[in-house]
Amino acid sequence: MALLKVKFNLKKRVKLAQGLWLMYWFAVMAGVLVFSMGLFFKIELRKRSEIMDNNESHFVPNLLILMGVLACVVNAVGGKICYDSLDAAKFAKWKPMLKPFLLGCLAFNVLLFMTALLCFSLRLALQFTLAEGLRNSMKYYKDTDTPGRCFMKKTLDMMQMEFRCCGNNNYRDWFEIQWVSNRYLDFSSKEVKDRINSNVDSQYLMDGVPFSCCNPSSPRPCIQYQMTNNSAHYSYDHHTEELNIWKRGCRDALVSYYGGLMNTIGALVLLVTMLEVGVMVGLQYVNTSLATLANPEDPESESEGWLLEKSVKETFTDIMEKMKTMGKGNQVEEGGEEQAVATVS
Repeated sequence: MALLKVKFNLKKRVKLAQGLWLMYWFAVMAGVLVFSMGLFFKIELRKRSEIMDNNESHFVPNLLILMGVLACVVNAVGGKICYDSLDAAKFAKWKPMLKPFLLGCLAFNVLLFMTALLCFSLRLALQFTLAEGLRNSMKYYKDTDTPGRCFMKKTLDMMQMEFRCCGNNNYRDWFEIQWVSNRYLDFSSKEVKDRINSNVDSQYLMDGVPFSCCNPSSPRPCIQYQMTNNSAHYSYDHHTEELNIWKRGCRDALVSYYGGLMNTIGALVLLVTMLEVGVMVGLQYVNTSLATLANPEDPESESEGWLLEKSVKETFTDIMEKMKTMGKGNQVEEGGEEQAVATVS
């Protein structure tokens, strides 16, 4: 028994085809939107590619761009089919291709749904990518004279000011690396020598942070050096005082930003998937309603349309039987080839 059977007359078929044609062009615009969002996200990742540990994070935006292009093509073809369904002569050219096209639409919708899930799951991958990338980038902050790294200081400073963050996990990450270039250190100074000699890696470490960590909203002038030395500043206690630098780590800030962006894109892709499923179902009804005309010579005759020719259980059983038959056919062919080889030998 057919699943979700509906009776159609000429007026209903025309309304269905016209409404579906309009929905397909909405779906084309949705494909353009998916493409645009993928391109926008790729550009946002490119802006900070220097602090990313790898390029795996670009897989999702690349997939979004591809899905946007495919959505435009698939929906444009679907819209043309619906438009031509109003003319029997034009629609006859599409009939042999409709079943493969609908199967292709089903595969496309599954892939679109998987893309939406990837958008929601990208947050975890970004956490690992940014954790390692930021750690390495902070080590290169001082290398303003090294080719390939000379812009790292500017990149990190701009990022910390834009996202109101400091360090990788927090501002104390700057205490563990040398972020001041050797060219700006006076190696004849006893203080500098003592700091370098007291460190195993001979680095100039200090309890200070770059200027970009400073919070301009703080009423007190920024304390970015000797942050743990209470005696170095008047009326200051770093244990109780509200520090006038950003407390939030940049990894958390960036993951929150990109995660929110990807959640929005994922929700959009899910809505597009629902629209794609809707137009695919509509096209199936157009196809079956035209294929079951009571009198093919009379376009005004009644017909029936359905979602599946059989129930879900029967359809699944038929698919499994076809797969088993194909498997047995392949085994017979392999057995025949082996027997032929043995005979020749």
